[in-house]
Amino acid sequence: MTTARDHLSKSDTVTIAAIEAGVPMLVEARTLIDRFQAMIRTTSASDLDAWITEASKSLVASFASGILRDRVAVYATITEPWSNGQTEGQITRLKLVKRQMYGRGKLDLLQARLIGAA
Repeated sequence: MTTARDHLSKSDTVTIAAIEAGVPMLVEARTLIDRFQAMIRTTSASDLDAWITEASKSLVASFASGILRDRVAVYATITEPWSNGQTEGQITRLKLVKRQMYGRGKLDLLQARLIGAA
């Protein structure tokens, strides 16, 4: 659903065409997903409300309702130049290292492990 059609192999294209022929609602869902990705890539949130309205009546309705609940944050994500991706990546790395230590991750050992891994 999220891979661009021009990046698909020939067999994947044939498979997707067969699936979409059997389930026409997937075509609409894929179009909506493509439009949402385009909004994110182009940082243009002007169609966000219209997209939410259309998506609420499709297979991606639960995703659209989640976006509607946090519309202000999604709008800011699309339009603002800042990202907390780097921070989230570091937190994920920290949690992974702590999990690998089987509960022995006290501050001194965790610090030594992270500094040594960097």
